[in-house]
Amino acid sequence: MQQALIVIDVQESFRHRPYWCAADAAPFLANIQLMIDGCRAQGMPILQIFHQESDAAPTDPFSARSGLVRQMPQLRLAAEEVFRKEVHSALFATTSSGTSLQQWLHEHGIGEILVSGIRTEQCCETTTRHASDLGFKVRFVSDATLTFPMRSRAGREFSARQIREHTELVLDGRFARVLSTAQALA
Repeated sequence: MQQALIVIDVQESFRHRPYWCAADAAPFLANIQLMIDGCRAQGMPILQIFHQESDAAPTDPFSARSGLVRQMPQLRLAAEEVFRKEVHSALFATTSSGTSLQQWLHEHGIGEILVSGIRTEQCCETTTRHASDLGFKVRFVSDATLTFPMRSRAGREFSARQIREHTELVLDGRFARVLSTAQALA
């Protein structure tokens, strides 16, 4: 079965959010680069997704006018195709010519995707569920995703580790096979 690596929202925009944590980002960036290099060595297409808000103010880091909707400089990534989205699921992202990620995957005979990127519980999890519901096999590479601590409405703090654990719990065996980078590349 043909596979593709999906790199979701690994973009400069996040560095300009108050919750950004460089210490947490370092191992994530190392893992995602291992995924990119390993998948490239296997001849697997690498597809890059950017989140971009078309109606956002120029000061919003997700606005195209901010200049921050671009690849993080630590990554060595030459994508087969680049897609942009305004929603959580990368399957709705489109190329500059209007081809959706879902359409691109079907046109290229891709039946299985490896999901990586930023934010674990948002765009990565949503893409995983959506892809699974569309019939794709999904491998969710958990340590090649990144998230940040969050506070519930009741005031309880959830660490990035707790959020990742919850995502792994609800996805594994239902919507995806949850793996580490090492397992995904084995």
